[in-house]
Amino acid sequence: MNPPSQSAPAAESKGRIFRRSSYLEYLHVAQILRKETVGGALLLAATVVALVLANTPAADFYFSLRDFEVGFEPWHLKLSLGAWAADGLLAVFFFIAGLELKREFVAGDLRTFSRAVVPVAAAVGGVVTPALFFVAINIGGGPGALRGWAVPTATDIAFAVAVLAVIGSHLPSALRIFLLTLAVVDDLLAIGIIAFFYSNDIQPMMLLLAVVPLALFAYLTHTHSNFFGTRTWAGWVILLPIGLLVWGLVHGSGIHATVAGVLLGFAVPVLRSRKGGGPDAGPGLAQTLEHRIRPVSAGFAVPVFAFFSAGVSIGGTAGLTKALTDPIAVGIVVALVAGKPVGILFATWLVTRTTRGTLDPDLAWVDVLGVAMLAGVGFTVSLLISELGFGHGTVLDDHAKVAILTGSLLAALLATVVLRARNRHYRLVEAKERLDEDRDGIPDVFVD
Repeated sequence: MNPPSQSAPAAESKGRIFRRSSYLEYLHVAQILRKETVGGALLLAATVVALVLANTPAADFYFSLRDFEVGFEPWHLKLSLGAWAADGLLAVFFFIAGLELKREFVAGDLRTFSRAVVPVAAAVGGVVTPALFFVAINIGGGPGALRGWAVPTATDIAFAVAVLAVIGSHLPSALRIFLLTLAVVDDLLAIGIIAFFYSNDIQPMMLLLAVVPLALFAYLTHTHSNFFGTRTWAGWVILLPIGLLVWGLVHGSGIHATVAGVLLGFAVPVLRSRKGGGPDAGPGLAQTLEHRIRPVSAGFAVPVFAFFSAGVSIGGTAGLTKALTDPIAVGIVVALVAGKPVGILFATWLVTRTTRGTLDPDLAWVDVLGVAMLAGVGFTVSLLISELGFGHGTVLDDHAKVAILTGSLLAALLATVVLRARNRHYRLVEAKERLDEDRDGIPDVFVD
């Protein structure tokens, strides 16, 4: 009997939501998630250490270290170590986010409307709905309460992937890719929110000056991409100083310096130029830089930021009760635990209704619910927005951070219950995704 034609299933799958990606995309995402799993473990460890130090006799040492200032005052760069971590190290994190987002739009799943519509719509729903939940709870709150409307809008992919590793979930590749893509778009929305709503005293001249080194950075990476791709030292010696200049000028402009990271990420080419052999000659400079720098971001930059940001003096049971009964904290917890999944689920359902799409046969709506709950794990960007909205180290900031930790923990636990219950089914899907009967090196389900 001849094997069935691939064209009919392929055509049928076009109307499916969460259908499988290409095998190359599958391998790319798997590599990223492996790195983020390690980064998530380090992130959790840094958070625990910070909380222990902040609530023991070592608290004075911890806070004095966090607030210790270093830098060059005439350039307005004499910052505390905590501020350096938030403004400087997180720029590395957002540089990776910029690289990954551009790659997704140019060469990944987001380059086609049919694949992009679901994660983009889900990301928008997962940002707007938690914000509405927070505002509804705090609309009559005290002065400054609504400054935290954006705190529960972000998803921390490293934290979420670490949760998957801890619970031993065999989440299907389509859902893993959806979670990663949603988080990447989430990061873009977050950086837009930071730039437009949490920037103060804008200096237009400094911003215009930043365009000059940014343009030079883009010119060099596009015209000499092979040179920087094959010579690691060149990136550190040539591109890094230019990037630091862009960062410094953006920092001085009044826009949060992490925006510089995204702009620099967007300036890097994704595909090889014709001079470099074209797209089929190998990975472009964006993927090369992402491969080199992601370990620095996941293994150092984000954990160090978490160490300086997550250390909150809770003050025992009474302090914890006071923090969690603050309407700001209630709004954040409810938004992360309920707002995120509601927004993501509703947006995904709306896409299926308007496009007449259907879920992939291997998946059910309870799987989407589990991933939507996991997206409620907001940490890195949520902590940053809390500091920008309420002021670093203020009472409101401390209450918000307690709520971020609590809400993320609850979201992770609820997602664990849902996803663990489906693990037996996920193992069957995983086995299907590894089956290669014709031994051509590509699992049969990815051959189209």
